Amino acid sequence: MTHTNDQHPRSASGAVVPVLAFAGIVVAVMQTLLVPVIKDLPQLLSTSPSNATWVLTSTLLSGAIATPIMGRLGDLYGKRRMLIASLAVMVVGALISAVTSQLLTVIVGRTLQGFAMGAIPLGIGLMRDMLPRERLGSAMALMSSSIGVGGGLALPAAALVAQHADWHALFYGAAGLGVIAILLTLLVVPESPVRAPGSFDLLGALGLSAGMVLLLLPVSKGSDWGWTSGRTLGLFGAGLLVLVLWGLMELRVKAPLVDLRTTARREVLLTNLASVMVGVSFFVVSLVLPQLLQLPKSTGYGLGQSMVVAGLLVAPLGLTMMLTAPVYARLSAKYGPKVTLILGMLIIAIGYSAGLGLMNAPWQSAVIAVVLGAGIGLAYSSLPALIVGAVPAAETGAATGLNTLMRSVGTSVSSAVIGTVLANTAHTVGGVSLPTLHGFRLSFVIATAAVVVGFVLAVFLPKPHRTSQLRASSQEEANLERAEQVLRGFRGRVVGADGTPVPRARVTLIDRRGRQAGATVSAADGSYALAVPAEGPYVLAARAAGHGPHASSATHPGADRPVDLDLALPGETVHA
Repeated sequence: MTHTNDQHPRSASGAVVPVLAFAGIVVAVMQTLLVPVIKDLPQLLSTSPSNATWVLTSTLLSGAIATPIMGRLGDLYGKRRMLIASLAVMVVGALISAVTSQLLTVIVGRTLQGFAMGAIPLGIGLMRDMLPRERLGSAMALMSSSIGVGGGLALPAAALVAQHADWHALFYGAAGLGVIAILLTLLVVPESPVRAPGSFDLLGALGLSAGMVLLLLPVSKGSDWGWTSGRTLGLFGAGLLVLVLWGLMELRVKAPLVDLRTTARREVLLTNLASVMVGVSFFVVSLVLPQLLQLPKSTGYGLGQSMVVAGLLVAPLGLTMMLTAPVYARLSAKYGPKVTLILGMLIIAIGYSAGLGLMNAPWQSAVIAVVLGAGIGLAYSSLPALIVGAVPAAETGAATGLNTLMRSVGTSVSSAVIGTVLANTAHTVGGVSLPTLHGFRLSFVIATAAVVVGFVLAVFLPKPHRTSQLRASSQEEANLERAEQVLRGFRGRVVGADGTPVPRARVTLIDRRGRQAGATVSAADGSYALAVPAEGPYVLAARAAGHGPHASSATHPGADRPVDLDLALPGETVHA
């Protein structure tokens, strides 16, 4: 049975949002920590360029796997608890990488650091559980864009450390930030009372992990093995087979790691596919610009900047993303998150297209970073609002975890593909392999193509219905909007024993498996409206201060029309 607490900590401290956003920034710092030294990794680790890319790809891959896992565990056992666990695993991984220069050990440490990616969906879930609707949209935008903010701020800071100290100091710094984030979370963030029913799907987690590794390994090593070799094609086939079998299993499991039926809803599916493209577009610029800026001018196309200056020129990417969070909140309140996603995709496409001709001077890199930061910031901020508006409250952690997974899939594929492109188009000078201008431009073309696909997906998103809840200025306004918009669901009035309306009664929708499928608060006239995810039997439970609880069973036929159902609460309870 779903365990929920009607008294959500809506009066949570004002420091909760900044602390959760800081946790997101720490995750981003970890993710982009080694970008300033990426061109030096083969020498630092005594390995080939294609093997060195796994120091980045392993983190992104484990993050992609960890996000739905930590999201589901958060729904089951507490989001704050799992947020602390994610950050703790990251700290351990950073300390492992800090004490070695062996490729395999560094990859193990970086893989553990990827588990911190679970902090993003967990933070968004905590915000939904604790914040009033009028603050939720802008708070989620800040949390979602914290990945870019942290990445942009980390580049110059990491470059400064790497240029003036041993590169292992980067990992000690990341571990310190992780410890600070854990302490702040313990001090400021309360635990959410919302719980989902069921148990953890261990087979689902193993299946997803195996499928992702089998797909990304040949992407990364295909150029070394040969794209048509039996090993490459065999791993691709095995990865697809594992993921298909995993999907079939998830459809049969009572409490799956990923609810694929929810995922199959048009608004959720298209948003997740668009998220993959946003992930690709974000990581391409993070990989290309620092290398282009640091290459010596003697190559004929390198811009000859120091590691620190290169980091400062790319930093506007993250700073612009941070500045777009309040802009997003205003645009989304007026036009909705679908429009802001489309606008963000359009700006990203313009940035990459212009970037193809702006590779001749350092200041041009800063211009590209600003334009792309604005677009990626708008797109990142829109994604969680679209997802949260399309799923029940008890599934927020898993759903936003899956959405972050899709972004992580995009960044993982981006890291592997762009790493392969740059390695394959590189030329050797004095025994050192250097990326070429052709490789940089080809990377920008790939990013542009991904964004065009994302733009088309965003255009075909259905007109949002429940996302309007995020823009309502009060509970009653949200109820009225839902009453006007809901097509398939239940509606009616909550009344007392004498037939008078009961305002601010909490109405909860419970599905056949005992899971919360929706919740609302009755308006001043007692009216309520709740959408249903599918046809079938439901229980509507209502409760209000001064009245006894009431539950009614009802079946929805699945047609696109509301079912009228009034809920009569028992007489006022007698207080001593």
